[in-house]
Amino acid sequence: MDDAISRSGAESKRDRARALLAEAARYTPAVLASSLGAEDMVLLDMIARAGLPIAAFTLDTGRLHEETHRLLQEARQRYWQVPIAVLAPQSADLESYVAHHGPNGFYESVSLREECCRVRKVEPLKRALQGKRAWITGQRRSQSAARAALALEEWDGVHGLKKFNPLADWSRDEVWDYVRAFEVPHNALHAKGFASIGCAPCTRAIAPGEDERAGRWWWEQDAPKECGIHARRPA
Repeated sequence: MDDAISRSGAESKRDRARALLAEAARYTPAVLASSLGAEDMVLLDMIARAGLPIAAFTLDTGRLHEETHRLLQEARQRYWQVPIAVLAPQSADLESYVAHHGPNGFYESVSLREECCRVRKVEPLKRALQGKRAWITGQRRSQSAARAALALEEWDGVHGLKKFNPLADWSRDEVWDYVRAFEVPHNALHAKGFASIGCAPCTRAIAPGEDERAGRWWWEQDAPKECGIHARRPA
């Protein structure tokens, strides 16, 4: 009986996620912001299966794992009907950062790490969202305490558009149940204990019981595990 209830609840969440994607598609042009993590691959699969007019983009920071690059190629072949744009940092900004702080200056302080994220992720994201009316993310509430109050849909005051988080109320197990059920391609690093995958120098595998984002910028003990792309405008 409990298994039946669990399956029913999971299917209800899948239906709600599909409905939110359909709602996002009404805000043409809408776009999926994909880090190529398991959650974003689930959303890409849903978009492709439903034939929704939603494109996708990913940010190639210049420091990604090779496994992530291989998955991008596989995703483009599997989900050919969903265009996946690739945005890179502005070369002048990147050259300036490296000239002043070195290629790994982000290890020296939180502010230098945040500046590296701004150059490699936040600024390209801003360009990716220009002219869009809605964007979709794979964020989940259970990923970290900072995301515990995440809404299924919200207004992004920073970029001035609607923001949809269709998997906000999904658990990690529910994400992987979908991946297995629909044979969704996923990053090989997940099998090595990487729950959240970003740039190679800033990501490690997590230990059992650790927060899902504990492997991001692990040397920063008290800083939030965020890069700034989901910043909120103060009220």
